[in-house]
This record gives sequence, structure tokens and C-alpha cells, in this order.
Amino acid sequence: MTYTELPGVRVPIRMWADPAGVEDGALRQLRNVSSLPWIEGLAVMPDVHYGKGATVGSVIAMRDAVCPAAVGVDIGCGMSAVKTSLRAGDLPGDLSRLRSRIERAVPVGRGLHGEPVDPADLPGYAARGWAGLWARFGELAEPVRPRAERAAKQLGTLGSGNHFIEVCLDTEGAVWLMLHSGSRNIGKELAEHHIGEAQRLPHNRDLPDRDLAVFVAGTPQMAAYRHDLFWAQEYAKHNRAVMMALLQDVLAREFRKARPSFEPVISCHHNYVAEETYDGVELLVTRKGAIRAGGGEYGIIPGSMGTGSYIVRGLGNTAAFNSASHGAGRRMSRSAARKRFTARDLADQTRGVECRKDSGVVDEIPAAYKPIDQVIAAQRDLVEVVAELRQVVCVKG
Repeated sequence: MTYTELPGVRVPIRMWADPAGVEDGALRQLRNVSSLPWIEGLAVMPDVHYGKGATVGSVIAMRDAVCPAAVGVDIGCGMSAVKTSLRAGDLPGDLSRLRSRIERAVPVGRGLHGEPVDPADLPGYAARGWAGLWARFGELAEPVRPRAERAAKQLGTLGSGNHFIEVCLDTEGAVWLMLHSGSRNIGKELAEHHIGEAQRLPHNRDLPDRDLAVFVAGTPQMAAYRHDLFWAQEYAKHNRAVMMALLQDVLAREFRKARPSFEPVISCHHNYVAEETYDGVELLVTRKGAIRAGGGEYGIIPGSMGTGSYIVRGLGNTAAFNSASHGAGRRMSRSAARKRFTARDLADQTRGVECRKDSGVVDEIPAAYKPIDQVIAAQRDLVEVVAELRQVVCVKG
């Protein structure tokens, strides 16, 4: 599928989705974004759905401006995955113990570690620079500085909602580890602080939606936001790296005789801002529910807790600002899913997966999401599929 172009206010709206299948509220949000004075381009991914201020599944390119609500409150949320040397035959028939071991190693929901994890103590740790990043905590916005202890203990924790850890098999029987998480509470508090700051600025008074308030270049507010934004994005990257190292340790202990090894970790943000240049113009590109898919770059596009996921390689489509979808995308709200489905429905739709099947995660039921195969098919000019995965264990908060 190539994109459909809808008329916008200042720029066209390029959609890798069928406009007839996009809810009216999301279409209004896209039109509002297209009206911003700083907008240079807008690309819409096939997993698009209604969000706060800006739709989830949108790529917003602006010149000398950035909208903090368009990034979202989980700054730096994203995915990590790694292929292991284990095979399907190495896994036991009953995966409940493996799931329990994972849940003990990685706190979920609102949980945190009893003591901060030192990444230097983790042999499988694949990121660098944690000590320098943490040393700058005192430079963050003043309201979040009392959260230092909590932020330290939440490094290497999953969270709740649509965040997850999975053990997967690819079509050739190889075992993969995959996880989805972001910047935890510290990212949320930084985002909420700066969104409030932006909404009080005079140049945002006449916007069609107060949640589209922006910071503009050359102002102290923009400098402060960019500082905290990029810090939180790095925190999110380290959070995933710590979890992945902890998961590798679980597998190494659980399958000691098989002596598992691990390929390089694939990792990508899907709620973030990047400085990128298109047609010689330096832009701030916000991907809210979208991954970067530059030529040859690897990415991860998950489905739901009962469907498959994909490892992809970007094709570098500049019409989409080198982007692709971040997942299947919701087709109904959490509240609608809770009203419509039961724990029995969840158990039916996750048959064969070792996971929670209780009412507390009914809002994550596969039927609440778009079919992942259709989402992948709609962006064949954005990415190529490298591996197709199906989960056998899914851990949620």
C-alpha cells in the first residue's frame, strides 16, 4: 500500500491507513496538527488511533518547534528484542515456572527494585553511559528532583498497561526475548511538567487544542524541555537495556545445560523526538506511536498479547519521514474493552500462551487491537519483514 493524501490546513496529511477506518476524533486531531504554524509535514501510520492532543501513530515534523503532548507522557517508550541460541525443543511443556522466574527478576506494574540495579554488575548489559546520565539527574526540572530515589529503583522495571515481556518463537523455531517499556514515572512527571509550562505560553492561546501547545526555538522553555526530553529518552533506553540483561540472566540460569547465547539486541523508541534533516531543512521529528525506519535500520512492531509480532528492516521512505508503525494499534478504548469482554474471552484469545488471564488485563485482550498482519501489509513500502514471532510467554503488570 502506498499512502493516501488528505487535504490538511498547512500541509497535506499522508496516510498509510484507510481514512474510512479512522475514527472521526482521530481525523480531527490530524487536521488540528496540520494547522500548526510550525508544521512541515505529517505522516500517519496504519496503527493510527485517537490519542491525547495528537493521534497515536503519527509522525509530526516541525521547524524550530516541538509539542510535548505529541510526544506523550511515556517519553522514550519503545521496544527491545534479542534472538537467542535456544530452540523450541529446549523449552519445557509447562512454561509457568519460566514466567514466574521472569516476574521475580523484573518488577512489574508499580513495582520497583528493593535497591537500585547497578548496570555495571550486569554482564549482558548492552548500553553505555548510565553513570554520566544519572549524574545529571540534579539538572532536571526542579519539581521532579525529589523523585531521584524512586527513579533509581525503577530502572529495570516494566510498568503496566500495554507494557510487556515476552518469550517468543520465530518461524524457524528460534527462541527470542522481547519487551516493551519506557521511562517509567520519571518520564511521566517530566512530560506533565513541561506540558503545563507550554500551555501557559502566550503564543499557544489560539491553538485549536490546548494539548497541542508547543515550545519554540530560542526560548528558555524550549531549551529546558529539550534537555529533559533527551534525558528521559536515554533513561528509557537504559531501562530496557537493564531489563534485557536481567532476562538474559534468567534464561542463562534456567537453561544452564544449554548454555544460551544471545545475538545483538535490537532496540527502538516509538514515543520520542529526533533531530533530522529532510530536503536540506533541519527539523524536529516527533514520532508518537511510530518507529524510525531508515534504510537498513532494524525495528520491532508487536501485535497484542495473543498474536504475533514482527522484526522489520526499514526501507527509508522519506515521504513517511523514515518511519513505520509501532504496533497493531488499538481499535477500541480500554474502557470499551472492559465493558465488552470478560476474563473468559481473554483466556480463549490467549490460548497457548503462558500469561495472566484475569480481569485485570482484559483491556489488553487481542480483540481490542487491530489485526497485526493487516497493519504490516499496509506499510510494505516502509519496512520489510525480517522475522515473524509468536509469543509463548507473556508477562504483564
